[in-house]
Amino acid sequence: MGNKKSLWSRVWPPAVALGALLACWQAAVSFSLVEEWVIPSPAGVVREAFSANVWPRLTEHTGATVGLAMIGFAGGSAAGFGLAALLHLLPGVRRGVYPLLILSQNVPIVILAPIMTMLFGYGLLPKALLVMLVCFFPVCIAMLGGLSGTDEGLRHYMRMIGSGKWTLFWRLELPSAVQSLFSGLKIAASYSVLSATFAEMLAPKTGLGGYMVLSTRGFMPERAFASAILIIMISLALFGLIALAERLVIRWRPEKGETKRHAGG
Repeated sequence: MGNKKSLWSRVWPPAVALGALLACWQAAVSFSLVEEWVIPSPAGVVREAFSANVWPRLTEHTGATVGLAMIGFAGGSAAGFGLAALLHLLPGVRRGVYPLLILSQNVPIVILAPIMTMLFGYGLLPKALLVMLVCFFPVCIAMLGGLSGTDEGLRHYMRMIGSGKWTLFWRLELPSAVQSLFSGLKIAASYSVLSATFAEMLAPKTGLGGYMVLSTRGFMPERAFASAILIIMISLALFGLIALAERLVIRWRPEKGETKRHAGG
């Protein structure tokens, strides 16, 4: 009962704020404070989104955006995890690569996108690579921080009982870095949808990003707003899935004392 009450106390304030915002938006359009052809009302957006000739297109483009975001997120997260493990296990490589890793994030995505399309065309590959490049950095940095922040007492204890570098990594450092890893994954999840939408805008054929561009060019604001709302919902859903996975994994993560007993065994 207490958990339900606590959950409700966290949910209702943002729900009320969102409802008030939508009500003000609807009132502004209904009372002609804002022209509907500039900013459509929430009711108009919903009505247009569920119309017979628009909803099938939105469904198709939503599937394309979700697919691209998931490909980029999975590939970028795997690359970030692998690179973080490599840099942690090989300090010499880390000293040479880490500055380049930081430098790579100072190149804006708007610069990388045209280069990608020039090299690989306008198909799925350049878009997926762009999303991967955006996603791998937060995962890599968060993972490196988690691996470096392992309890020094436990590390010293395992070395005393003869544990090597690989044993330290798999049985102590990696479990200790799980929470940091999920922090990076949640950031990457949000970035994946954002970067996928931007990539689709470069070649507006499939995906919600492209559909939004075409709707804007065709002076159909209801469809553009519907696309934007769906993009936000996808981003929140993916973030929520990672947060749920984090709760399930962290719940079963062994405590420090238990980790020490396993290490000794």
